[in-house]
Amino acid sequence: MSTSLPGPTALPVPVVVPAARAAAWLVVSALIALAVYYFIGVDQGAYSVFGKDMHIHEFVHDSRHFLGFPCH
Repeated sequence: MSTSLPGPTALPVPVVVPAARAAAWLVVSALIALAVYYFIGVDQGAYSVFGKDMHIHEFVHDSRHFLGFPCH
């Protein structure tokens, strides 16, 4: 039986992202993260988004306690 050695393999090429595009992704990600943080951690149900009786606070109530945010 002959054993063949593996041939040369191609080196991975790094992905180069332009600084402007990376900055745009960073800004958009930060804004989404701040909105999620607000709705889970800060919103106390004073503003109704879905109608009179439905508040975002009620949708995220259990996750608020799990993450350690006091709400009442």
